Amino acid sequence: MAENTEKKFKERYLAGEIEFEEIDDYSQEWGFSGTTDTLREYLGLNAGEEDAWVSVGDEALKELLDKQKKG
Repeated sequence: MAENTEKKFKERYLAGEIEFEEIDDYSQEWGFSGTTDTLREYLGLNAGEEDAWVSVGDEALKELLDKQKKG
């Protein structure tokens, strides 16, 4: 039975499958997808991660995710 559940950006990044910069591609895909998910849901981020990303920027989010990756 094939599952059609695509992994979210965060899941793939933490697994080492993609580079952080691919967040831009995901954001763009989300814009064209017509999904009812928020961008945060689409990327698989939690509220704290989204806040850091929005208020501080890419580096802050990358730092948070990298801590989880190594942890």
